Amino acid sequence: MNLLNLLVLRCRDIEKSRAFYECVGLSFVKHAHGNGPVHYSHENHELVLELYPARDGKIDNTGLGFRCYGLEEMRKTLSEKGYGPDDIRETEWGESFVVQDPDGRRVEMKCAMNEVPF
Repeated sequence: MNLLNLLVLRCRDIEKSRAFYECVGLSFVKHAHGNGPVHYSHENHELVLELYPARDGKIDNTGLGFRCYGLEEMRKTLSEKGYGPDDIRETEWGESFVVQDPDGRRVEMKCAMNEVPF
């Protein structure tokens, strides 16, 4: 089996995007490689998520999903920061809610009740 280990998001404002993804529990390090643009990188043992500035203001419509410990608290935090998450709802895969990142990408937060955190 092959596993995804790198995801690069093009963002209109990488500072706003960094702040959003920090609210969902990621931490970032600022990078620049050679003559490349300054960007942010989050890395854990499974995935590298990089936030790059959009080229010519063009972004993608990638959707993301996160398993979340403390779903109600996560929704409250995002709401208090002004991100306007949807209500928590029960789905066939468990409880979840949807919120949009600063570039309008759909981000689904799913309850990870029965999973062991890393």
